[in-house]
Amino acid sequence: MESSPPDHAPGSTAALAAQLFAQKPEAELLYLAQNAIRYPPAVGAAAVAELNRRGLLPDTARPAPPPPPAETEAETWPQLLGQLLRGLLIPSRRFLATPLLIDACLLVFGLMVLSGVSASDPTGQQLVRWGSNATDFTLHGQPWRLLTYMFVHAGLSHLLLNILSLWLLGLLIEDRVGPLRLLLVYLACGVGGGLASLWWNANINSVGASGSIFGLYGLLLALLLGKKLVLDKSDRRAMLGLVLYLVLSNLLSGLTGNIDNAAHLGGLATGLLIAGPLAFIGLKGGEHVGGSVAK
Repeated sequence: MESSPPDHAPGSTAALAAQLFAQKPEAELLYLAQNAIRYPPAVGAAAVAELNRRGLLPDTARPAPPPPPAETEAETWPQLLGQLLRGLLIPSRRFLATPLLIDACLLVFGLMVLSGVSASDPTGQQLVRWGSNATDFTLHGQPWRLLTYMFVHAGLSHLLLNILSLWLLGLLIEDRVGPLRLLLVYLACGVGGGLASLWWNANINSVGASGSIFGLYGLLLALLLGKKLVLDKSDRRAMLGLVLYLVLSNLLSGLTGNIDNAAHLGGLATGLLIAGPLAFIGLKGGEHVGGSVAK
């Protein structure tokens, strides 16, 4: 959630994907690599590749396999990238809401750029025109901005970082709660974050999906603490530690930059509040929260 646009220098699609995983903490990369079966194949492969680049994978006593032919390697990465993009952008029977939310963010950003908005450094006035949560407008006859601001982003780097977080969280949570409930939680937490931002800040011009993403963190945290997800003890502890680490690290980083932490905390609180009724009414067609562990 940013109230002013960050600097960004765009690169190729593959380079951007590598850059996104290069920014992830070691704990998150280790979790993704150890639980790769729960995510699309490209996610686990990218996490392992980044761990290997950092020299964090242990050496084995087995001799290294011979290098594959050049043409085989050339075919592998496009296939992985294609799987990554398909899982990211194309809705399926299993994952519907997460790709649609990502597509909405991409569509709005694409239209912004086509209209002449800078892809790396949009102005505050341009963000207001596209639906940011701005105090002077939201509180004076334009409450719809509490919905639109969560699909507007202040530059390409802001967009890509939020999309990656939404993708990983969305796939994990949607498989447990279903697409409709994920969508409702996402929107409700975005509104909750926007209201908290307006209450805390005297004058704000805020954009981004971070409030909604923190709401998903809050929902996941509540489900883990309430033991509503079907996980063994070690997996539950690992995921709980990862969620707490990500929440705290993002909040602390928000203290040093032009970051709207009020929206983060508002979204987090909304997600925690929603988790109780969500578990009570049942998930995925009346099943108990969790079902089977995602594969």
